[in-house]
Amino acid sequence: MDSIDLRSDTVTWPTPDMREAMANAAVGDDVHGDDPTVNALEALAAERTGKEAALFVTSGTQGNLIAILAHCNRGDEMICSRYSHTFIDEVGGAAALGGVNMLTLPLQPDGTMNLDEIRDAVRDLRDVHYPVTRMVEIENTCGKLGGVPLLPAYHQAVRAVCEEAGLKLHLDGARIWNAATALNVDIRELTDPVDSVSFCISKGLCAPVGALLCGSQEFIDRARRIRKMVGGGMRQAGILAAAGILSIEVMTTRLGEDHVHARQLAEGLNQIPGLTLDLAQVQTNMVFFALDDSIPLSAEDFRAILERDYNVKIDPRGGRKFRAVTHYWISSARVDEAVKAMREVLERVTEHTA
Repeated sequence: MDSIDLRSDTVTWPTPDMREAMANAAVGDDVHGDDPTVNALEALAAERTGKEAALFVTSGTQGNLIAILAHCNRGDEMICSRYSHTFIDEVGGAAALGGVNMLTLPLQPDGTMNLDEIRDAVRDLRDVHYPVTRMVEIENTCGKLGGVPLLPAYHQAVRAVCEEAGLKLHLDGARIWNAATALNVDIRELTDPVDSVSFCISKGLCAPVGALLCGSQEFIDRARRIRKMVGGGMRQAGILAAAGILSIEVMTTRLGEDHVHARQLAEGLNQIPGLTLDLAQVQTNMVFFALDDSIPLSAEDFRAILERDYNVKIDPRGGRKFRAVTHYWISSARVDEAVKAMREVLERVTEHTA
């Protein structure tokens, strides 16, 4: 039996329809610009996000890196959250490969950076000691806060700050479709205020590989050259792009099911003695929870027992904390199985130590 894999929505595999589309995809050489399926995917992504053009890249990390390199020069500075994926989880690529400094700001409980703190972080160009502030990056949904969606009004407010200071605004929208679904808005309400946006098709949208970077035609022309520079030029990539088309056309329409299942999971876990979580934080497809101090079990032991005895996989997040993420392959019944497994493990432990 397949495991109940709640570690991430990156563990999804292609749907049967995606596999069929991939097998039958018309292909060319994307570096030469003549792969028809890649071209169709890029046109679709641009249209849905309201941008002039789009670029198919290998991952969200590559999309963010290319955006930073396209917006910034070596020695420039970008402003982002100290909990942003780019700062924490992308291997320092902006600094290592682009020479771009990251000035990080605190994250508020709702996933936003304080607007006045963004203004104050912009460097005074009259002082030769400082790097040049070139861009601001925001992340939606906010992964380190459990997938909290940021409101369109916040995007617009950050845009206004950027316009005041002459900065570019990039949106790390790895799960932007989850945000739009949770807020019940068209994705353009979230993408219109930004200069560029990247979003993944390999997470909850089930494609096996890839992300899209969207922006103006001029920006994408620069980004295409940089993609080649960082080794992201692909050849018969239409085989992958075929799945991506279905990600956008089909999979974006069903993300609400994942959110319902995340809420089901959170409410189930909330009823288990020994686990703590904040139900208000569960707004999309992520559930963060923790073992409380009454449980004489390490996080690693809890994870290992669940996987060994119940074939349930969860993701430790440091200390006694965990993340569980729902996706296409996690049904309501599988949520119930996971909750039952965690309850049984903790009951066994507490009975043994009583």
